[in-house]
Amino acid sequence: MSTSTLAPSQESPATRALHTVLRSRELAIVIVLGLIILLATARRSSFVLSADGWRDTLLAPSILLLLAVGQMVVVVTRNVDLSVGSTLGITAYVTGKIFVANPDISVIVVFLAGLAVGAVIGAINGVLVTLFKVPALVITLGTMYVLRGALTREVGSDRMNAQDYPAHFEKLGTQQVLTIPVLTIIALVVVAAVGYYLHTARGGRELYAIGSDPDAADLYGLPTGRRVLGAFVLCGALAGLAGVFSAARYATAFSGTGSGIELQAVAAVVIGGVAIFGGSGTVWGAAIGAFLLVTINRALPILGISEFWQGAVVGALIIGSIVLDRVLSIRRTHQLVEARDHA
Repeated sequence: MSTSTLAPSQESPATRALHTVLRSRELAIVIVLGLIILLATARRSSFVLSADGWRDTLLAPSILLLLAVGQMVVVVTRNVDLSVGSTLGITAYVTGKIFVANPDISVIVVFLAGLAVGAVIGAINGVLVTLFKVPALVITLGTMYVLRGALTREVGSDRMNAQDYPAHFEKLGTQQVLTIPVLTIIALVVVAAVGYYLHTARGGRELYAIGSDPDAADLYGLPTGRRVLGAFVLCGALAGLAGVFSAARYATAFSGTGSGIELQAVAAVVIGGVAIFGGSGTVWGAAIGAFLLVTINRALPILGISEFWQGAVVGALIIGSIVLDRVLSIRRTHQLVEARDHA
């Protein structure tokens, strides 16, 4: 092998960008997503080719989209947050309580409150992980159960219902701008903002460096603890925002709200090509993974596939994504070693 693997590219920026897109994992996921939509639409045209079908195709993934973006930022640092589902449930319930106490409160204030509640929970997770050097899997598993237990104790058999939310807030759950749901637009703006930060800001690049090799990041002098804490705060804040989304879309909150969705968020991240061992992946991949998971759950029943096989398909996607990631990583390592030896 020649030294071209290590040499600077002689291609134009446009050509490099095109080749990057064609070789990207994200493109493969988009193709799979498109095929599933085509098959489901061929079986039942209303799946997409109707007002409700088009709206649901865009709206249904909005909540998981926010969770996947936050989870991606944490996973890229070689951590994980299993408490996002409980955070969503807590925030959805708090949203209802805020409206019960003050029905005329601004929706913007409620959104900010949701972000704040989630950020506080994320900060607790981040402090415990960075200060006590305890694996994030253990810490967030514990906070998941603590939060879920607190929510169950507070709510009990009670629940927030549609009458607890003002009409203008409920309308937000279905409101559209040029046929695109408002909640989806907000979620996509979040995806773009986080993606831009990770791609261009020094702090975003440092998150990748920390995930690639935490010890080397420490030796280099990167603010590892502060960056990891920030990742957990962002993840918690987006889970809080997802809780407000959930309240707006479903106009209800109960002790089981958000239960199990944390695993879907992790699955979306892994399927989206984010390395579970940290250091690589994109927000766009996690977002597409969220769209793919939700679309699969909507499409497979239409295609006549049983609930058991729906779970099996998702499991196969997760396993395949992890195996593919390892194969590509090993292949790239071998290429770099060979190029070095021939240099």
